[in-house]
Amino acid sequence: MNAQPTIAVDRSLKKSLVRVENVVKYFPVGGGLFGHSIVHAVDGVSLAIPAGETLGLVGESGCGKSTLGRVIVQLQPATSGHVFFKDVDLTRVRGEKLRRTRQQIQMIFQDPYASLNPRMTVGDIVAEPLRNFRVARGRKAEQRVQEVMRVVGLNPNFVNRYPHEFSGGQRQRIGIARALVLNPSFIVADEPVSALDVSIQAQIVNLLEDLQEKFDLTFLFIAHDLSVVRHMSDRIAVMYLGKIVEIGPSDSIRDKPLHPYTKVLESSVPVPDPDLEAARRPILLKGEIPSPVNPPSACRFHTRCPIAEKICSEVEPPLEMKEAGRFVACHFPGKL
Repeated sequence: MNAQPTIAVDRSLKKSLVRVENVVKYFPVGGGLFGHSIVHAVDGVSLAIPAGETLGLVGESGCGKSTLGRVIVQLQPATSGHVFFKDVDLTRVRGEKLRRTRQQIQMIFQDPYASLNPRMTVGDIVAEPLRNFRVARGRKAEQRVQEVMRVVGLNPNFVNRYPHEFSGGQRQRIGIARALVLNPSFIVADEPVSALDVSIQAQIVNLLEDLQEKFDLTFLFIAHDLSVVRHMSDRIAVMYLGKIVEIGPSDSIRDKPLHPYTKVLESSVPVPDPDLEAARRPILLKGEIPSPVNPPSACRFHTRCPIAEKICSEVEPPLEMKEAGRFVACHFPGKL
């Protein structure tokens, strides 16, 4: 197994609310006469999220971002590795202890159309976590549902309506209300704005920022749009084909990306100044994204990297600190 080592970061990460160490998630595919193959969805990922922070996780579609998020909240079991929440290893606990720990961890899903049961009223959808964890029933549950609907900007009188009666942005607010109703301390937001109109995206991002400040929330914010992630996040982790290739403060990633793949992502973000935009030249990658069934050897980006040399296909670069708070997995950081 070609897993990245646990990140040797400063001491603060050991006190983080969430800590992911060498997490691997493989999926068997195929079968039949020729056996089955393995999809390397997440392959040795380590990261940490201090309380109150938003860590943005960005990368192309299919790189393993959503799978990592689902493993962290234990919707899917890890093939190997550890996920710590408040120093409790979620991969090692079972039964009631895991259930009670997961009460503090919630998820906002990508598709507001598919993540809500069309046969349930909005009130029942938002109240379902309260029933599942036996937190509240009856009038007390109704009051909590109405309270959280107000918080996310929905009319509490709409509790008896069904999801099809709402717009996409309103449905995502329902999903956010469902995630908030248990008063969690950590939320994984899995591309919460990618299915929404651009005009609605900013509203949802601003809502999440307001909720974080009001309830002291910690976020893992997953998206493929670097400009959205940059606006929302304190730090950014860049993922490529199951691996973390760079982690650093949001401003540093914007001003001085060190990994070639991060540089490519940054170059594709539009600039609001027409003159600067006209003069800018996005970096175009050659070839297609390799298959996660048969990922490239050593550095997985070397088959598309503009500055790749022989060592990139022979030796896997470890994720190491190159500058204060900056971690990069590259043999030639900052060269591009």
